[in-house]
Amino acid sequence: MCGSDRSHHHSEFGFLVDKPQVRLLVEETQRQMARPVDSAERIEALKPVFGQLLASQDWLPDALAQADATSKMGDGIGQYALYRAEDGSLCLFSLVIPPGASTPVHDHLAWGLIGVYRGAQQETVYRRLDDGSQADRANLEIAKEHELSRGDFYALIPPTDDIHYVRTISDTASVSIHLLANDTACVWRHKFNPDAGTVTPFRSGYANAACPPEEQVRPGAT
Repeated sequence: MCGSDRSHHHSEFGFLVDKPQVRLLVEETQRQMARPVDSAERIEALKPVFGQLLASQDWLPDALAQADATSKMGDGIGQYALYRAEDGSLCLFSLVIPPGASTPVHDHLAWGLIGVYRGAQQETVYRRLDDGSQADRANLEIAKEHELSRGDFYALIPPTDDIHYVRTISDTASVSIHLLANDTACVWRHKFNPDAGTVTPFRSGYANAACPPEEQVRPGAT
């Protein structure tokens, strides 16, 4: 996983998986990001090419579809960078969740698309009821739950639907593909405990690429 003892190399940016399907999605995303439109319109324009990536089963290396015993998300969850813009404006990554495992409740802080590449998942989305004025507290309620199988995907447009957790409901590990307008695993995000009402800053890290030193500014800091 990434940590403060690793340097930030240029090889950890750009196309860590260089396949035509990946290049097509990234290049179209960059084109849409250059347009003076809102996030919802960009996402709508990207749905066809994102769906094509999910439908193609021959581009993701086996090594980036495995559990990660050293996961910072816990439960053997593997998070693998596939593409990273060096300016932190865009990333594409695979997320591997072993059978019966689930992510923490977390946010993303960026718009994007998430889709199931293998296996099946259940997503539980939370609605925030407080105003966010207390950095370490949050009042959440479940907004919706739905099940997803191979090829299904959904949009993230913060603050709506940005807080969720996902668990694998298939007999084998689920693999999802995430396209997000930040360097998701390396930005300081938030982990939530809905029962306790608490919020904790965290960085999930990539299993195959380093993040900047952990002393960078955390969410809510000045």
